[in-house]
Amino acid sequence: MTDPARALRLADAVLELSDPLDDDFDPAAHLARLATRCAELLDAHAAGVTLAEPDGLPHPLPACAPEQEDAVRELLGADALAGPAREALATGRAVAGVRLTGTVAAARWPAFTALARRHGITTAHAVPLRRSGTPVGALSVLTRSAPADNDAAFAGALADAAGAGLDRHRAFAEQQDLARQLERALTSRVRIEQAKGMLAERWGASPDTAFTVLRRYARSRRMPLDRVAGAVLARELTDDLTPPEPPPAPAPASSPAPSAGP
Repeated sequence: MTDPARALRLADAVLELSDPLDDDFDPAAHLARLATRCAELLDAHAAGVTLAEPDGLPHPLPACAPEQEDAVRELLGADALAGPAREALATGRAVAGVRLTGTVAAARWPAFTALARRHGITTAHAVPLRRSGTPVGALSVLTRSAPADNDAAFAGALADAAGAGLDRHRAFAEQQDLARQLERALTSRVRIEQAKGMLAERWGASPDTAFTVLRRYARSRRMPLDRVAGAVLARELTDDLTPPEPPPAPAPASSPAPSAGP
């Protein structure tokens, strides 16, 4: 593949991964897509994302042909326990272009290196996957050939794009959730105002008096005020809600007693 063609494919993948504003967004599918695009772009044997789980156990997401999945998952599992991915996740720095055929890698990660050699893997890259600047995982790239000079940079660009996509989707989801909350609050407010007006007109009372009755009824039955207002509008509480007692009429003033004569 020529460098311009490869750069174009990288640009397309970065755009895809950084803009995942779908209503049915699935983070696991998003990260699997990251691994798949990385494997395709770098002509790798396999790629995968290892997430840092809250329980401390690694969670690898492989990207490979179905018949290779068991082997690749095993490789990623060993990598997550003690390998380039584990190191990239712990340090927040890329581990690029590690040759697994020499003694350095064997001394550094003996179990992972031995397993990778049995599967014909000669080179490994691992770059951190960040969310809001914090490493939350690592992208691993396993190849059976000598890597190109910019392979690690390309993997890093894809991981950064995927992390930005996660951040954008979280902000988008929070914005949608806030909009729904505001819409619910506005709808609730309108219902309460309508119920106040209905009761005030029925009783010939002020809206403030009607609201006091609504609120007292809701509190005494531990019901949301909005639910009580909806029941009023549906005419389900006609007999349960009673108007306030009118204030007692003032007693008539007594006439002054006549004064005694001389």
